[in-house]
Amino acid sequence: MTNRRTILAAGLAAPALLRPQAARAQELTLRLHHFLPAISNVHRFFLQPWAAKLAADSNNRLRVQIFPSMQLGGAPPQLYDQARDGVVDIVWTLPGYTPGRFPSIEAFELPFVAHKRASVNVQAVQTLYERRMRAEFSETHLITAWGHDAGVIHAKREVRRQEDMAGLKLRFPTRQAGEALRALGAAPIGLPVPQVPEALAQGVIDGAVVPWEVVPSIRLHEALRFHTEFEGSPTFYIATFILAMNKAKYEAMAPDLRAILDANSGMAAARMAARPWDEEGPKVEEMVRRRGNQIISLSPEETARFRRTTEPVITNWVAAMRERNINGGALLEEARALVAQFGQGVA
Repeated sequence: MTNRRTILAAGLAAPALLRPQAARAQELTLRLHHFLPAISNVHRFFLQPWAAKLAADSNNRLRVQIFPSMQLGGAPPQLYDQARDGVVDIVWTLPGYTPGRFPSIEAFELPFVAHKRASVNVQAVQTLYERRMRAEFSETHLITAWGHDAGVIHAKREVRRQEDMAGLKLRFPTRQAGEALRALGAAPIGLPVPQVPEALAQGVIDGAVVPWEVVPSIRLHEALRFHTEFEGSPTFYIATFILAMNKAKYEAMAPDLRAILDANSGMAAARMAARPWDEEGPKVEEMVRRRGNQIISLSPEETARFRRTTEPVITNWVAAMRERNINGGALLEEARALVAQFGQGVA
């Protein structure tokens, strides 16, 4: 009788013992890896607020621990595979860091296709991803895709005319930006953005094309004095970005936590991602101006020359896509239509 009572008591106690463990199983911390320092605007004004929103919506049961500056190892071009292989849970990276691997998203990276405002580009890129690009990113669960605002030429000498580009060794982020620079007479050099300061110090490059937002995090305003902007839209170039998650990790999430992540993915996350560029970028530009650096705005006539000179880059891309059985012309037409749609009324 005593043994039976002991067994019965143990059986009744077992669910109570298991309940706290089950509750803990509904909590999840995801590791997010990226390439810029914690002082960068994207880290402070997009990734951290996005992580905080997940925590708030889940009563702190879904947390994102962010590891900047490649703290978990590897190099920026390896980030996508780190998410795919489960080395980390989530990555922020550029498709352009692995040239040719994600060809469809390059439609936005072609010269003079995208808008000068990130708020427009984030919506256009996310929409086209949902319509046409899911298969290219199917090795991971893509949380969101987006594009930044107008790119700027930062150089050791003035760039006021197309002829000023001749021979300039300029860092580029995507292969289409590199092709555009080559067409303009520059000497393009592909580098992940964290390598720019060292490359400048060693004379490997004479400058870089990056948006204003990233300038302080790599101290570009201290190394270079001349900054050339393209007025109006479409703009010279943009780079696209993704938040990619390990597929197995996503599928193993508790349904309620997965629903919270989904609610903060897609267009909702893309719109959050616009802030570092559209809100913080102008602040950076003003800081650089106050420092005494020279900011040059290309005239409409000169911008038109740049655009005419880079048109073969688009023609060549469409032909290359055809060889891969991708209708690049249709993608480009849809990308431009989305930029026009979301750009209505945006100054």
